[in-house]
Amino acid sequence: SGKLRVNFNLGYKILEIIETVPLLLSRTVFRNIRQDKRNMKRIAIQGELGSFHDITAHQYFEGEQIEIICCATFEEVFENIKRDPTVIGICAIENTIAGSLLHNYELLRQSGTTVVGEHKLHIEHSICCLPEDDWSTLQEVHSHPVALMQCGKFLANHPDLKAVEAEDTAGSAAYIAQHKVRGWAAICSSYAAHMYGMKVLKEGIHDNPHNYTRFLVVCNPQKAALLRPIEKANKASIVFSLPHEKGSLSKVLTILSFYDINLTKIQSLPNIGHEWEYLFYVDLTFDNLTRYRQSIDAITPLVKKIMVLGEYEESEE
Repeated sequence: SGKLRVNFNLGYKILEIIETVPLLLSRTVFRNIRQDKRNMKRIAIQGELGSFHDITAHQYFEGEQIEIICCATFEEVFENIKRDPTVIGICAIENTIAGSLLHNYELLRQSGTTVVGEHKLHIEHSICCLPEDDWSTLQEVHSHPVALMQCGKFLANHPDLKAVEAEDTAGSAAYIAQHKVRGWAAICSSYAAHMYGMKVLKEGIHDNPHNYTRFLVVCNPQKAALLRPIEKANKASIVFSLPHEKGSLSKVLTILSFYDINLTKIQSLPNIGHEWEYLFYVDLTFDNLTRYRQSIDAITPLVKKIMVLGEYEESEE
């Protein structure tokens, strides 16, 4: 009977353990979900899922968990960061064909955010439609004005297709797919086409294969240290205005050259409210962070205002 009691007790313990396992597992899964939510980065982009901003976010934060916040405008991107300091923004700043997005320079300066990274994306356009459509049934092609411009030769070879401007490349594909619009095509990335179940009729329809867009990764300044180690910084974006005097810009450039600072871009915009005065947006690269900081100290007395928009690691080509 003693042996029977031992076996009974052992069986009871095993049963108790078995019943407890699902509860322990559910607690572990719930804890992991909460941990994943905490680790997930929330990224505000201009455009829809499948847009080039979306592709950039996934490439820049490759291997990390991200949640995309789609915004209709760039203003909305910065508003999201202002409303929630944990949100990270991705913002196109220049294209090798279309040039600089001048308005975004002003938004960046006024937003109080800081640049913590950049990403250069090769822009490749495809034409897509509903699976039921084909070349013979298409009447219109919808896309963002810049995308239509970048596919000018392709569109000229298809005069039967009416080009219609839309707010977003991926958004055009999404609209056609969701509303089942027969006879419409979209120009977007093949990534967006597949995302929305569209049929890709032809890839690589852009005129120039050397089509790249540079995107900036921006965030609340207090979050910057978590997103980029400052010791890896070898590039900076700054903005300053100058007194209306002869040689004022030349003096600044001479000092930057003395400190071995390389200018990769300089963009001037009118300083609104100050006639014939300009804001200079300058991108700098450097090998020595200390020398770069010394150069900023050296030019500060020569400029009227100076703001460091961000210090970060240069993107590889």
